[in-house]
Amino acid sequence: QVHLVESGGGLAQAGGSLRLSCAASGGALSNTMAWFRQAPRNEREFVASIAWNADRIYYDDSVEGRFTISRDNAKNTIYLQMNTLHSTCTAVYCCAGTSLSIPTTWSVAYVSWGQGTQVTVSS
Repeated sequence: QVHLVESGGGLAQAGGSLRLSCAASGGALSNTMAWFRQAPRNEREFVASIAWNADRIYYDDSVEGRFTISRDNAKNTIYLQMNTLHSTCTAVYCCAGTSLSIPTTWSVAYVSWGQGTQVTVSS
């Protein structure tokens, strides 16, 4: 079973940037990979997803134009470049994978999940 491990979280100031990574071990990345986040007392929410060849990428409207998802299949790693961070970006960010070839925003479609990495943005 594929094991996903996120890294790169931490503390950033509003307007700053962070780059998250998600490395897969025990197997290859899934067809579609995604990032989700969950803030305290909030539901898990979709951030971005990317197909195997990166020919289909989707973003939540709240991060469109500020965040960039990418993947390196040879390195079994996906990334999330987060720019112009807001305090509302504070959350635990998790990567997830699904065998579906078409990226989806539905968390229930994803079967592989990492433990998450904390991102805290100070205003």
